[in-house]
Amino acid sequence: LARDSQITSIAFPAISTGVYGFPRDRAAGIAVTVVRDFLREYPESARIIFVCFNTPTLEAYEEALRKKW
Repeated sequence: LARDSQITSIAFPAISTGVYGFPRDRAAGIAVTVVRDFLREYPESARIIFVCFNTPTLEAYEEALRKKW
């Protein structure tokens, strides 16, 4: 949808990892994998911003980026 709408920047928040209790590590792994695969197919695409609301979430995303990128 973003590509079809010519959106050039996307904020990708770590939703449900706080009060709803979805595992941070799992959420980060899914998000990084999906974004990585999308950018491999569409390398000219938008700037992606992972929005992490606290330090443990940031650390989970940093680890996922190290492992999966």
